[in-house]
Amino acid sequence: MQNKQRHKTMELLAPAGGPEQLTAAVLCGADAVYFGVGNFNARRGAQNFDLESLRQTVAFCHLHGTAVHLTINTLVFDRELPAAMETVRAACEAGVDALIVQDLGLARLIAQAAPDMPIHASTQMSLHNLSGVRLLEPFGYTRAVLAREMSAEEIERVCRGTSLEIETFVHGALCMCLSGQCYLSAVAGERSGNRGLCAQPCRLPFYEKDPQRCGLSLKDMSLFSHIGRLREAGVRSIKIEGRMKRPEYVAAAVTAGRAALAGEKPDLDTLRAVFSRSGFTDGYFTGKLGRHMFGVRQKEDVTAASPALLKNLARLYAKETGRVGVQAQMEIRSGMPLCLTLSDPDGNSILVSGAVPEAARSKETTEEMVRQSLSKLGGTPYYLKKANISLGGGLAVPVSELNRLRREAVEKLSAKRSHPKTIPFSAPQVEPLPGPNPEKSPALWVRLQYPGQLDRELWRQVQRIILPLDQLASLPVTGLEEKLVAQLPPMLFCEEKLLRSLSACYDKGIRYAMTGNLGGILPVQKLGMQVIGDFGLNVTNSQSLIRLKEMGLAAATLSIEMPIADCTAMAPVLPRGIFAYGRIPLMTVRNCPASVESGCRGCRGFRVMYDRRRAPFVVDCAGKKDGGSQSGAQIYNYLPLYLADRLEDCRRLDFLTLYFTDESPAHAADILKEYRKGGRRDGITRGLYYRHIK
Repeated sequence: MQNKQRHKTMELLAPAGGPEQLTAAVLCGADAVYFGVGNFNARRGAQNFDLESLRQTVAFCHLHGTAVHLTINTLVFDRELPAAMETVRAACEAGVDALIVQDLGLARLIAQAAPDMPIHASTQMSLHNLSGVRLLEPFGYTRAVLAREMSAEEIERVCRGTSLEIETFVHGALCMCLSGQCYLSAVAGERSGNRGLCAQPCRLPFYEKDPQRCGLSLKDMSLFSHIGRLREAGVRSIKIEGRMKRPEYVAAAVTAGRAALAGEKPDLDTLRAVFSRSGFTDGYFTGKLGRHMFGVRQKEDVTAASPALLKNLARLYAKETGRVGVQAQMEIRSGMPLCLTLSDPDGNSILVSGAVPEAARSKETTEEMVRQSLSKLGGTPYYLKKANISLGGGLAVPVSELNRLRREAVEKLSAKRSHPKTIPFSAPQVEPLPGPNPEKSPALWVRLQYPGQLDRELWRQVQRIILPLDQLASLPVTGLEEKLVAQLPPMLFCEEKLLRSLSACYDKGIRYAMTGNLGGILPVQKLGMQVIGDFGLNVTNSQSLIRLKEMGLAAATLSIEMPIADCTAMAPVLPRGIFAYGRIPLMTVRNCPASVESGCRGCRGFRVMYDRRRAPFVVDCAGKKDGGSQSGAQIYNYLPLYLADRLEDCRRLDFLTLYFTDESPAHAADILKEYRKGGRRDGITRGLYYRHIK
């Protein structure tokens, strides 16, 4: 389906981490702003706003012609859904223009409670191919925010194939990890990026050989020089990252964006001075990945933001500049009261009347005098775009009366523009959910790195054997095809290759595939195969399970960021299980950090990187020779998650997945035995199942 928004004006969307940043964005000319309220937004560390002031904040933005996109883009537990929906209710009452949402279950409830509220799929939904975006079309979404890792050609392919509006990031920080797939901060310190509290441990040293290297820290992106290409691709909105940044940064970035949209050269020098990490990169957009994309904050980056520079930037939003063009219609007729109609581009119009003009005794009122009075809009959000003046001859109107009439018209128009355009909200009728499973021993599934990692005789002891798609496609017939599951790569940029490999599996009699990305669901279903959701789908509530069932999934792995008690209590809407053993994939990356340092030569897919404490993190490059650029690379935790001595806590689950990476066949066999009969090990982690995730 073609993107119907292709020829609309491109929107400049700016961050607002607090009131001063909001003022900077609005007065410097942002078409829209995004910010959060409360605890359900992905930048809980920003100053943010509160529900009590939301109506006034939205009114200020709408007065200035700026749309408001409210971020409710964290993962939500079942017990938190009522509070999250109260935030949605407040947003509807305040007249918010759109909600940015990550959680599938929360989006489902919003579509029921407020069907007229536009829902934007957050970049934390990890959308990076056309199939992922098209999957959302029937479910109430109006816009998709694409992953930052996409090239120009990949963005254009999505724009041309969907009816949803497409939003892309154009400037700001680049996470090393595909947004929504990073668990490093949560595992390291219980501060979840998916819950809005990322502590950015990736900016610390990570290296393969050089201990001084910050191998997971990318430069900030800047695509202002590529605005024309984005417009041609069909992008509807360009987004500036930076809700944790100072207001001067917002002012500089919005000003640069306005210049770029006008076809002028943006001031990247000022942008770099106010904030950068050793400069900027456009490596993903241009498809030129490599070492040059990495950078950290240097002393010169910090000192470049001099007091003089910041003072000059602050002047950009120190006063009203008049960005809303209004039209005036003035009627001055003998024997009739003055009539002034003032209209704005949003369809608002007001009429005010004044005194009856007198016959001119010495100096009659001219059209130019009236126009000058109407143009005096300094200190307001407006400028006079057009004035139609109908003036009878020989009449005199005091300038004071013209000015009074203009001020009254401006005041009434502003009141009308500021009045909230509420969106109907009704509490969703939540359907009854099935009760928890009876206590039972969950089925065992194994995920293998390669077929020989577990003896074929042991395959018979498990319900499912999950293997990487490329290996399964070339695997000889085993006689156990009904147990085999094709695991899709963590990134799915090349859908044509994906379909070829899936077709080869289907021809062998394999009928199941597992994906941790929404972009893998439609390709699997297209071939008539059943979809199993991996933990990367970030299921943290029963409503998300219902949504996945509506999308046709056969089973789902729950989020690794949930307490085990919440996992077992979740309604069994679908067969659901957990990642129960193995090195947790902490990051999914497109620019393989190991290949950047040492190249891909001789790499069999596994390398080791170290943190500042010399803990070894395994890097698994699913793309092998292409450095992860098409299929992605994953960075695993250095300790394996282990629950074989806690199986009693898992008894209401449907399945447990044992995730093998670099284990030898003998080690894998021992682990399987321990999960069948019980066991105990040292040098392990419980992940987040018994910790308080923030």
